[in-house]
Amino acid sequence: MKKFFFKSAKINEFRLWGLVFTLVGMGVMILGTAGIVFWGSAGKIIAAIFMVIGMISLLVSVAVYFWAGMMSTSATMLQCPECSRPTKMLGKTDRCMYCKTMLTLDPDQATHSPSEQQA
Repeated sequence: MKKFFFKSAKINEFRLWGLVFTLVGMGVMILGTAGIVFWGSAGKIIAAIFMVIGMISLLVSVAVYFWAGMMSTSATMLQCPECSRPTKMLGKTDRCMYCKTMLTLDPDQATHSPSEQQA
């Protein structure tokens, strides 16, 4: 099975990174604005630099959210065998968005085959 960076669904991981870029971008812009207060006229240059860095981070966030949305539209919908809720799956292996159960469409990577469960 593929190792995941976090123990969540792939789509949720992409959304998490989009949120991280959003918060970092806003934080950098706030810190840059604080430069005006603490360093006077030199702080305006610092504020401008931090504003540009923050805007780049926010634009990366928009790209990540857009990419996650496009992948979400083409994701395979299936019903989780553990919690019986509909979930989206990217690739051959993924996790349930709700209960974090490992899911696969590849019979070679499955731990239980459907015929074993019915018997």
